[in-house]
Amino acid sequence: MSTTENYQAAELLLRRPARPGELVVGDRVTPQWLDGGTRFWYGTSTGAGKRFVLVDPAAGTREPAFDHARLATALSAASGQPIDPEALPFAAFLPAGNAVEFFAAGGFWRCRLDDYTCEPAEFTPPGNPLAVPSPDKKFAVSRRGHDLWAHSLTDGREWALTTDGEPAYQYGSSPESMGNGTLLRKFGLPHLPPAVAWSPDSTKVLTHRTDERRVRLTHLLEARPADGGAPQLHAQRYAYTGDEHVPQAELVVVDVAAGTVVRAQAEPLLTPTMSPVMGRWAWWADDGSAVYYLSQPRDRRTLTLHRLDPATGQVSVVVSESGDTRVEPNQWLYEPPIVRVLADEVLWFSQRDGWGHLYRYGLRTGELLGQVTSGNWAVRQILHVDEAERMVYFTATGLIDADPYRRTVCRAGLDGTGFARLTGDDLDHTVTVPENPSFFVDSASTVDTPPVTTVRDWSGQVLVEVERADIGKLTATGWTAPERFRVKAADGVTDVYGVLYRPRGFDPDKRYPVVDNLYPGPQVTRTTPGFDPGGMGMDAEPLAALGFVVVAVDGRGTPGRSKAFHDASDGRLADAGGLADHVAALRQLAETRPWIDLDRVGAFGHSGGGFATVRAMLDFPETYKVGVALSGSHEARYFNLDFVEAYDGADNPEAWARTSNVDIADRLAGRLLLIHGEMDDRVHPDQTLRLADRLIAAGKDFELFIVPGAEHAFIDCLAYVRTRGWDFLVRELMGTQPPAYRPAPIAIDPELLSDMFS
Repeated sequence: MSTTENYQAAELLLRRPARPGELVVGDRVTPQWLDGGTRFWYGTSTGAGKRFVLVDPAAGTREPAFDHARLATALSAASGQPIDPEALPFAAFLPAGNAVEFFAAGGFWRCRLDDYTCEPAEFTPPGNPLAVPSPDKKFAVSRRGHDLWAHSLTDGREWALTTDGEPAYQYGSSPESMGNGTLLRKFGLPHLPPAVAWSPDSTKVLTHRTDERRVRLTHLLEARPADGGAPQLHAQRYAYTGDEHVPQAELVVVDVAAGTVVRAQAEPLLTPTMSPVMGRWAWWADDGSAVYYLSQPRDRRTLTLHRLDPATGQVSVVVSESGDTRVEPNQWLYEPPIVRVLADEVLWFSQRDGWGHLYRYGLRTGELLGQVTSGNWAVRQILHVDEAERMVYFTATGLIDADPYRRTVCRAGLDGTGFARLTGDDLDHTVTVPENPSFFVDSASTVDTPPVTTVRDWSGQVLVEVERADIGKLTATGWTAPERFRVKAADGVTDVYGVLYRPRGFDPDKRYPVVDNLYPGPQVTRTTPGFDPGGMGMDAEPLAALGFVVVAVDGRGTPGRSKAFHDASDGRLADAGGLADHVAALRQLAETRPWIDLDRVGAFGHSGGGFATVRAMLDFPETYKVGVALSGSHEARYFNLDFVEAYDGADNPEAWARTSNVDIADRLAGRLLLIHGEMDDRVHPDQTLRLADRLIAAGKDFELFIVPGAEHAFIDCLAYVRTRGWDFLVRELMGTQPPAYRPAPIAIDPELLSDMFS
């Protein structure tokens, strides 16, 4: 039985990713670089407020950025308001010589750090938040209408950089299908900052003209607009799977002072969802002498690196690779390519030997010079290349027997020799590197080991320990650490991995219903090897707090391991990230855990997880009896072409049909709740309504909840929507009436919103 107390705990855990520091203190360190990246400060939440820390890696010191008690006393005296030194009322500060500046107590303040006196200060706005400043901070570029404009940050002058933009053929924009228009309107923003990359010398910008003039026009109907007026129709360019016309990006280089525009003398880039500049598929050479960019045809079977001359627009091919299946610069579809252009060479990521490794090519000849890394493991991210020492530093997965998804920091010589691990433990390492790297910030954890953050040099030596996470408030909610497990896939041979969450108040003598918290990939993994539950793991902990056993599995076809493991998704999106492997995992887990009740199994998922939830019930009705599917992409033929064609193929209507939940809706046997946002511009609500229509035609019993005004993530009604899903699972799997409990709306941390749009 799920009680009000359980719901209260679930609410706290649901808020955990959105409110960092509320339950776990010191688990996130976001460096704010000082002195060219040689030092940094960061703020960390105490649960009640912020504390600020200054780190000097060269000196091996970590100390308060200032005397919090003296500053609180001084600010209280100046403002006339009580200030708690353990809960300073600001989230960030601006270093100003021997002083700090910040917003607090209804104003902008400058506090000296020699005598700790605070006084009101004049705040100079940083300029247009939707503009992109140059490296030297003298200029900024923003969008105005369909064109780009420059702004001098020294004398205030403004001038147009382009003048021929037009509707659906504008500069510096991502395709509308990924523009987050609904979400931006909620925050009063007209658009995102322009997709521009400044040259290192601050004289030019790389951008593109996005051509969507012939892309399919779709619509969303907003029943009750914010102004309370009549229903409003919103148009959106959105290409479906198999459409002839898709978004394209024409690369251009603009000289900011002269106003000249140099256009790439090459075919436009296929750009179905993301700007090549924003996705870091196009970038400047370190010395500004060239632009490099990656391209792929629609079938994804070839990947090519090009060189663009910014003075003439001439384009040449540097490296190109083709294969029988997808050729990927990174198995994670939306992460930056693992490609690095050096002075005379290119480090190129390839899975040609079955694993993701680095290869070295001649920059001018395109000749393969040698393989840099090798073995039954994969490079995950290039961290730093020391060309003088001929050494590359990177994170790798597959080197830890207990968990092949955990990341290890490694190095190797560019000649393929000298491989070494720099982190000698079995933890998962996430790394942050300053722009001029002389060290790296390392956070090490596992799903059941709270993070410890340190600063290390490039030999792996710890220079200073920065934070050791405190989970006392988390455990006080009744939370217990999840269990990482390994089982066999449905083939009986392949190892697959997952995470199991025990229910709050766990009693091994009881039997508990199970929820499979699904996300099928194959562009990202569902589980993370580290401690943070955010992202795809947001729902697991709250569901466990309600009294469910919760499992999350990465089956065959998801990324993070060998090419063969990932290629199980090729033409097989209908398998939903290996649902057969999920069923096999549940059965194996129950063999040694008698408290798992396989007669009461449900599924819960959002977006791709919503698709997988319904597919689980349709393909495996003997296992999955209940499902809650949020924002599901149920009909591949009327969905975003990028995701479907990347895995089911660019010309494979049979595979697209197999991936349709709509076509097999008459198989439904269990209890299903469908939830979708009325204004979801990422996965349109017609995806769920098409499924509902077919379920009605088949005479099936189900529940449908359309959320007025909501976008894809339900960001402003997250707690209400999730509670509706919780109630459904409690009624249908536990067989009890849920408590009359409704959590307060979740206020999203502004820092997280900043990260979202960066």
